[in-house]
Amino acid sequence: MKSKKLFFLIALLIAGLYLVGCGKKEGAKTGEMKMIEVPATYADKHMPQGGWTDEKVIAAGKELYDGKKNIDVNCAACHGLNGIPVLTGTRDLRDASRVNMWSDSYWYWRVAEGVPDTAMTGWKEKLSEEEIWQVIAYARTFSQKGK
Repeated sequence: MKSKKLFFLIALLIAGLYLVGCGKKEGAKTGEMKMIEVPATYADKHMPQGGWTDEKVIAAGKELYDGKKNIDVNCAACHGLNGIPVLTGTRDLRDASRVNMWSDSYWYWRVAEGVPDTAMTGWKEKLSEEEIWQVIAYARTFSQKGK
């Protein structure tokens, strides 16, 4: 009789842990991700022609991302030099399922203004529009397997 109770308790514990660990939480991968609408002031922002693949643009973006060109800006401090987040709660820029959902205007808006209630600060005071696009072009390479 004790073995049946023990088995039942273990099964109940495993089921409870599964439900707690796999419950839908904000930010959890559920297959369905809702995008926040980009404010009208940023809705018409688009990557300059060829910017996503221009090696010079991407190289300039890497210098900014790594904090080498502008000591006030260092994306790698949170997002990691190789795109693996080093700060808890930071977006994983390697996650193609999420990153590929972001429009040009969404990227620009988030880099320029930051993300409320997170450590992501806005960079529009420290970077020119051209530099923001450069950083974006480089950061996107993490989700494209370096392409």
